[in-house]
Amino acid sequence: MNPIWTLAEVSRHKTEQSCWMVLHGKVYDITSFVPKHPGGRSILLKNAGKDASAAFDSVHPVEILEEYLAPDQVIGTIESDHAAEDSKAPKSKDDSQLGSKELSSITLPPLASMLSVAEIESYAMKCLSPKAISYYASASDDQITKEANGKIYRSILLRPRVFVDCTECSLETSLVGNKVNLPIYVSPAAVARLAHPSGEAGIAGACSRSHALQIISKNASLSPRATVSAGPDAVFAWQLYVLKDRAATERTLAQIREIPQIKFIVLTLDAPFPGKREADERFKMAEVAGGAPPQAWGTESGLTWRKTLKWLGRHTRLPIVLKGIQTHEDAYAATLFPAVKGIIISNHGGRALDTAPPPVQVLLEIRKFCPQVFDTVDVLVDGGVKRGTDVVKALALGAKGVGIGRAALYGLSVGGEEGVERVLKILADETRTAMRLLGVRNVSELNPRHINTSALTSGLFGGPSGLEDVDRILQSKL
Repeated sequence: MNPIWTLAEVSRHKTEQSCWMVLHGKVYDITSFVPKHPGGRSILLKNAGKDASAAFDSVHPVEILEEYLAPDQVIGTIESDHAAEDSKAPKSKDDSQLGSKELSSITLPPLASMLSVAEIESYAMKCLSPKAISYYASASDDQITKEANGKIYRSILLRPRVFVDCTECSLETSLVGNKVNLPIYVSPAAVARLAHPSGEAGIAGACSRSHALQIISKNASLSPRATVSAGPDAVFAWQLYVLKDRAATERTLAQIREIPQIKFIVLTLDAPFPGKREADERFKMAEVAGGAPPQAWGTESGLTWRKTLKWLGRHTRLPIVLKGIQTHEDAYAATLFPAVKGIIISNHGGRALDTAPPPVQVLLEIRKFCPQVFDTVDVLVDGGVKRGTDVVKALALGAKGVGIGRAALYGLSVGGEEGVERVLKILADETRTAMRLLGVRNVSELNPRHINTSALTSGLFGGPSGLEDVDRILQSKL
C-alpha cells in the first residue's frame, strides 16, 4: 500500500536532486523526469513540492501521465485535507498567465458583428495572455515564411466566369476517405486551453456543428477521448510525433487504437528540431529569474521513409497522412508507400525553418514536376489562410482540403466553441461566394483555369525534377 503524505512533506523535495510533485491526489517522484521534460525543467522545478494539478491541467490531459511517468514513480497519495485546501487556494499571478485574460475586463462586440478572420485575430490579441500570444503567434527567426504563407495568396488572381447557374453551391467533399461538409479543417494546434477553458473540446463542438475535420494535436491540453466525445458529428484525425522514447509513443498509439472516431494518423515530420521562435523564447526566459534552462526536445530526429513507416504499420491499421511536406520530391516519394493516403503541405506555420517555401509554392512545384501526385494521394495544405478566396485558390491548385490553426485558436479565445464556429462560418461563406462568382457549383470543379499564377512563375524551383534520384533511393528498398 502506498503511503499517505502531507503537503509539508512533499514540499521538502523540491530540488533537482529530489523532486516530488502532487498531481490529482497522487504524489510523484519526478526527479529522473526533470531533465527529460519536453517543456524544459524550469516549469517543473517551479512547481516542485506543490500540488501542481491546476498548472498541469491547463496544458496537459491527465492521460499523459501514463505515457511519460512509470508506475513506480507514484510514491503515494496526498492527505485529503491538504488536497481540498489546495484546490480552494486562490490562483497566483503566475496561474493567470496560463491562458486567456479575464474576459469580464474586456469589452468585445457580438460575434456576429465580427466579419473577418483578421478582425477576430485583432480581438484575440486583447483576450489572450502574454504567454498564449508568445506561443501561438510566434514564428522562427525573421518570420519570413510565416508572412509569406499569407502574402502569396494575394499574388494569385482569380478568373471569374459568367452565365453559369450557381444558385446551388456545395462545399461538401471527402478528405482521406471521410465525407465532410467543408474543405476547411482545423489543423493540429497545441494547448488550446491557453485560449479558452474548453480547449480542444470547444474546437470539436464547432467542427461537429459544421461536420468538419479536426486533427487533434499530440500536444493537446485535453485527451483525444475527451475531445472526440465533445464532437459527435465531427471527423477526427490524430497528430503523431514520434518521441525519442519510442515505447511511450507506442503506448499512445495503443490508446488511439481504442478510439474509433479517429479515422487517420497524421505523422508530423517538419519539426525534428525546434525552430528559433524568439518571442516564445523571450517569454520563457522572463518566467525564471536569470533565464530558463535550455528546453529539452523530445522528438525523434532519426526518422526515415522505409524504417519509420514500417514501424508505424506495426502499431496502427489506420491510413497515414504525412504532415510537413515542403518539396515536390518528398510529395512524390510519399506516393511510393501504399500506407500513405495523404500528405499535408505545411511549414509548421513558419515555426520551424524560416525562408522555407509557402505551401502554394509547393503546390505549383508538384503541378510542374509530378502532377500524378494529386491522383495518387489526397493533398492538403495549411498556413496563412485568412479568406475564403485563399481556400478557393488552394483548391484550384489541386489541394483537397485547407487547414487553419491559429485562426481556430483565435476564435476560441474570443468566444469559445461559438468563436470557432464563427471562424468556420466566415470562411465557408467567403468560399461559397468566391465559387459562385467564379461560376463553380462544387469544390471538385475548381481547377487551374480558375486562377492566374503567372506572378509566381519566377519563384518556381528551376532545377531538375530529381524524381529519378527518389526512385533510385527508395524503389530499391521497397
